[in-house]
Amino acid sequence: MLEQFVNTLPLTNPVLIFAIILFIILLAHIILHMFKIPDLVGLIIAGAIIGPNGLGILARDSSIILFGTVGLLYLMFIAGLEINMADFKKNSKKGLLFGMFTFGIPMTLGVLSGIHLLNLSMPSAILLASMYASHTLITYPIISKYGITKNRAVTVTVAGTVVTDTLALLVLAVIVGMEKGELTNFFWIKLAVSTMAFGAIVIYGFPYLARWFFKKVDDSISKYIFVIGLVFLAAFLAERAGLEAIIGAFLAGLSLNRLIPNTSALLNRIEFVGNALFIPFFLIGIGMLIDYRVFISDWTTIYVAAIMTVVATISKYTAAWLTQQSFRFTKNERLLIFGMSNSQAAATLAAVLVGYEVIIGTTPDGEPIRLLNDSILNGTIVMILFTCIIASFATQKSSQNIAVEELSEDEIVDNEDIEDRILIPLNNPENVEELINLAVTIKSKKAKSTMTALNVIPSEIHDSHAEKKAENLLEKAAKVAAGSDNKITTIMRYDEDAANGIKNAIKEHKITDVIMGLRQQVNITDSFYGSFVEKILSKCATTTIIYRPLQPLSTVKRYVVAIPPDAEKEIGLPYWLIRLWNIGKNTGNKMVFYANTSMISILKELQTKHYIDADYHEFSDWDDFLIISRDIRDNDALIVIMSRKNYPSFTKSMYSIPTYINKYFLNVNCILIFPLQIGIGDQDLGALQNIPHTDANDGFEELANIMAGLFKRLK
Repeated sequence: MLEQFVNTLPLTNPVLIFAIILFIILLAHIILHMFKIPDLVGLIIAGAIIGPNGLGILARDSSIILFGTVGLLYLMFIAGLEINMADFKKNSKKGLLFGMFTFGIPMTLGVLSGIHLLNLSMPSAILLASMYASHTLITYPIISKYGITKNRAVTVTVAGTVVTDTLALLVLAVIVGMEKGELTNFFWIKLAVSTMAFGAIVIYGFPYLARWFFKKVDDSISKYIFVIGLVFLAAFLAERAGLEAIIGAFLAGLSLNRLIPNTSALLNRIEFVGNALFIPFFLIGIGMLIDYRVFISDWTTIYVAAIMTVVATISKYTAAWLTQQSFRFTKNERLLIFGMSNSQAAATLAAVLVGYEVIIGTTPDGEPIRLLNDSILNGTIVMILFTCIIASFATQKSSQNIAVEELSEDEIVDNEDIEDRILIPLNNPENVEELINLAVTIKSKKAKSTMTALNVIPSEIHDSHAEKKAENLLEKAAKVAAGSDNKITTIMRYDEDAANGIKNAIKEHKITDVIMGLRQQVNITDSFYGSFVEKILSKCATTTIIYRPLQPLSTVKRYVVAIPPDAEKEIGLPYWLIRLWNIGKNTGNKMVFYANTSMISILKELQTKHYIDADYHEFSDWDDFLIISRDIRDNDALIVIMSRKNYPSFTKSMYSIPTYINKYFLNVNCILIFPLQIGIGDQDLGALQNIPHTDANDGFEELANIMAGLFKRLK
C-alpha cells in the first residue's frame, strides 16, 4: 500500500493537492501557536518537507507558482493599503533615509564580500549585493495580527521597502542590460518614460476609476473583484515598464488607500482571503525551493550560503540600528524594523533567477559561465530560509512587546471608564450601510465600544408588516457591521413615537453618541428644525450626529469642517473632537478646518501629538458662512459643528445652516454635529455616568485632562 502510494508521487489530483495544502495551513496555525513559533516559519518548513526536494508529495508546478504569485502580490498590496497616509506623509523623509540605509549598507558589504570572499567579478558582486539590499515584507501578517500596523516603525519600514526594492531592481535591470550589451541611451530613455507612464496611470488613473466604480456599484462582490483586478493590472504594467510586479501591487495599494479605509468591510474581505489562502500558498511555495541535500553534498554551497546569510543579516541589522539612532526609536521598534526588513524572498529570488539565466561565456569544456553560478543559486535558497526564520522570530517578539506597551496605555483609558456607546436609529433601508460605516469610522479602536441599531415602532401600530420591516432593517445593519468585523446590538421597541423611543433607549443604554440619517432626496429643512430631529435635540444631551450621505463614505477626498466661535467653551468639545480625529485617522483623508484663532491653536496642538493631515483657515463670521462654499470641491464632505440654543457657541446664523446646505452644498455629503450638553430636557444624568464633566467657567485645566485621556487611545 505504501509502495503504491509512493509510486503515485508527486500527487496530480487537484482536489487532493488543494486539500493537503489547506490542512497544512490549518495545522500551522494550531500546532505552531502551541509552541509560540511564527506561522511563517512553519509554512516554509512544511513546503520544504512536502516539496520536490523533500518527500516529493507535491510538485512545484504551475498551479503552486500561480497561487504563490497571487499571494506575493496580495502581500504587497495589503502593505500599501494598511499604511496610514497621514503618517506615511509625515514619516516619508524618515522612510527615505531608512531606504537609503537598507540599500546602501547591504550594497557596500555585498560588493566587498562578493569580491574578496566569494571571488566574484564586479558585475556579479553588484548583482549579489542588490539581492541583499532588497527584502520582502513576508512578516507583515504578524504585525497585522498584533494590530500595530499604524506604528511609526512599520510606516518607516514600509516606505523604506519601496525605496530599496525599487533601487535593487533597477540595479538588476542595469547589470543584466550591461551584460547583454543593451545598455544604450535608448535603454535609459525607455526605462524612464515607461516608469513615469506606469506611475501616472496607477497613481492618478486608478483612484479616479475606482471612485467612479464605487459610486456606481453597491455590490460587495463586484467591488472586491474590481479591486483585485486593478492590483494585477498594476503588476502587469510594472513588468511592462521594466520593473517588478511587486512594485506595481504595492503602488496600487497606496493609490487605493484612501478609497478602502481600514474600517471598511472591503478591506476586511481583502485581508481575510489573502491571509487565509493566498499568502500561505506563497510561503509554502518558497519552502518548496529549499533543497536540504545541499547541506551534505556540497561544502561550497554551505560556505556561500553562510556568507550570504551573515552579510544580509548584519547589513539589515546595521540599517535598523542607524535608523533607531537617527530618530530615537525604542529598542523594540529597532527590532521590528530589523524583523520586517531582514526577510529575503521575492525580489531576491527574482534577481538570482535572472542572474542565473544570463550566460556571459563558456569554459574550455563548453560549459556555460553564468552571471550567478550554481553555488549562488543554492546559497540564495538557504539564505531565504534562514533570513525568513530570523525575521519571523524578531518580528513576533517586537510586535508582542509593542502591543503590550500600547495595551498598558489603553488600560489608563479603561480605568477612566471611557466607553463609546453609539446608537443608530434606523428607519430607511437606503442609508443603513452608510450610517453603519460612519459609526465604525468615528468609534475609537482602543476604547471599549458598543454599537446599537434601533428601530422604534409607534405604540398604536401592532401589525406583522411593521415588525417584519423592522426585523429586515436590523438584520441588514447586523450584516453590514459583520462585514467590517464589528458587532452591533439590535433593538426593536414599541414607544409612543420615534423621538421618545430614541430618548428612552439613550437613557437605558447610557448612549454617548447618536447617529441619525436623512434620505438622500429629502432636503434637510424637511426633517430638521421644527420637526423630528428638533425633538431629539431638545430631549437628548448626547453628542448627536445628523448625516446626509450622497456618495459612499470611502469615496470622499476631504472633510471641510466649520467650527463656530466659542466652541472651545462647550462641555462637549473633547467628545466631538475625538470623533473628527478618528475620521481623519481611519480614512487618511485631509481635514480642512474653518475656525477662530483660539480654536485653531487647540487643533494645531492636538495635531502635533496625534498627527492627521489637516489645513487651517481663520473663520469666525458665521453670517458670512457661504465663504466656505468657495472651497468645496467634488468628492468633499461638509462637517458643521452646531450647538443647541442658549449654549456658549450657539449663534442665530445656525438657523440658516439647513437653507445654506440645501442651496449651496446640495451635491456633497453633509454631517451636522451637536455637542454633548448637560441639563437638556428631563434627561437623567445617570445616563451620562461614564462621561467626566467640567465647567468651562473653571478654566481649561480639567478639560485639558479629559482631552488628554480621550486622545491616549489615538496613539
